[in-house]
Amino acid sequence: MLRTLKRFFDFCTEEDRKKFYLSIILGLLKAMIGAMRIPAIALILNALITDKLSMTVVWQVTGILLLSLVLNIFVTLKITMLQTEGGYHTCAQKRIEIAEHIRYLPMGYFNQNSLGKITSITTTTLESLSDIATRVVMVTTQGFLTTAVVTLFVLIYDWRIGLILMAGLLIFLLPNNLMRKQAGAMTPIKQKADTDLIDVILEYVQGIAEVKSFNITKQSAKKLSASILAKRDADIKMTLITVPWIAVQNIITKLTGVAMCGAAIWFYLQGSMDLLICMMMVISAYMVYESLDGVSSFSSLLRAVDLAVELVQEVFDLPPMNIKGQELQAQRSNLELERVTFSYGDRPIIKDLSLTIPEKTRTAIIGPSGSGKTTLCHLLARFWDLDSGSIRLDGHQLTDYSYDSLIRNFSFVFQKVYLFEDTIENNIKFGRQEASHEEVVAVAKKARCHDFIMNLPNGYETVIGEAGASLSGGEKQRISIARAMMKDAPIIILDEATANIDPENEAELMTAIDELTQEKTVIMIAHRLKTVENADQIIVLDKGQIVQQGKHDQLAKQAGLYRDFITTRKEALSWKLAAGA
Repeated sequence: MLRTLKRFFDFCTEEDRKKFYLSIILGLLKAMIGAMRIPAIALILNALITDKLSMTVVWQVTGILLLSLVLNIFVTLKITMLQTEGGYHTCAQKRIEIAEHIRYLPMGYFNQNSLGKITSITTTTLESLSDIATRVVMVTTQGFLTTAVVTLFVLIYDWRIGLILMAGLLIFLLPNNLMRKQAGAMTPIKQKADTDLIDVILEYVQGIAEVKSFNITKQSAKKLSASILAKRDADIKMTLITVPWIAVQNIITKLTGVAMCGAAIWFYLQGSMDLLICMMMVISAYMVYESLDGVSSFSSLLRAVDLAVELVQEVFDLPPMNIKGQELQAQRSNLELERVTFSYGDRPIIKDLSLTIPEKTRTAIIGPSGSGKTTLCHLLARFWDLDSGSIRLDGHQLTDYSYDSLIRNFSFVFQKVYLFEDTIENNIKFGRQEASHEEVVAVAKKARCHDFIMNLPNGYETVIGEAGASLSGGEKQRISIARAMMKDAPIIILDEATANIDPENEAELMTAIDELTQEKTVIMIAHRLKTVENADQIIVLDKGQIVQQGKHDQLAKQAGLYRDFITTRKEALSWKLAAGA
């Protein structure tokens, strides 16, 4: 138990750790205040036994009890506030720290770990920790502190009863440890059930359109129901493990109290204990039971606290990329790749690739699916670290830059646009929060999205749905272009930004892209012929290597993938439905 509490305190921020330590000190004071009932009761009992009961004694006892009550209220309030603030503030801070930490993790981490796990840790795990940890720390520490004070009192007045009490405490701790071990074995299973349920719910909600269109509602519902039932079964098993042990602990505390009472009465009858001391031992037996009752109920949750800390710590233990470069300002936006090699695990993606991308030129990258196009673009912005080779921006290695100073040089427009559930204006100025409304309107006009924004219910203050669900694909794409314009980075990477745009939106989108890329270094992945034929250089990738490189006219005369690319696109453009079809 002490190890778990120490681990939790170490997990807390320094400010919150001090709050918990102060709450424990106050807990000791609270235990001593609670023990004031013993001398108060001793006064009244002694007066009754000696037939000296008077109003003076009554007022003395009343004063002690009232003082104890008032002090207990204030101390309990302070302890509760300190531990509640410490628990909730620590978990809030850890969420922020997780967000900052995963910001600098290689992108490969997000490919290998489910969204459900991250979501579960930042929501369920930390929410549970903020609730459970506060109560566990409060109840268990207070229970043991009160028991320690009462035990000291009993030992002072009669060491024989004190030994009985200490023996009972040792026996009490035995099932407590056994319960925590069994609960500990079950806790990872319960945690997995929690994570799996979140995974399935996210999958079900995000894929609801496909579920309905393919009429597989029943199959998807069965999977969701199975996860819910697995979560239910894990919760029941955890309860079935802890409840019997809690019952055993309650029996032990009661039997310890009975043993103390029986021994005190026996010693009194044998003449080796005064009646007053005998009665005080009986009262102390009840106080011990009262303080340990909460400990037995909450100590099973200590393992849950332990596991929650472990899960959060696992995220922090993931090694981030080396981001401790210098705050450099690139004067030119030329890129040089020299013998770059990169793999996903054991699967090679980019192999010994060298390339120069001059400043303020357009480089188009084409190639079959899986050839490494997107990975190459991500390496340019250092989403991953290289296995070998080097990439230089303005003559400096990417690792020479701090990550923040490096990423300022890049803007991305992805094929799949993600917009935040916020106002359109806040989405546009996401990369430059300090931008004024007039600047937002200016870039929106350049990105050809001002007109449709003004037709929305609240214009730029319209709150769009999560991931931009309330906008069409072309509208989302143009807002993402406006966002990239607002950032005004010298290097623009277009990752198949026009791949799925309908003809009605294509003209507006291409105009927006032209506005975005003026006087910029442009790297674009594209499958449309008109997008790449005017590029300053075309890179043809296959299996992570450059197999062709040059301008459109030059490559069109060569046999190879680029000529096949042109032929395929021309055939697609000339294809028509047969008459009467």
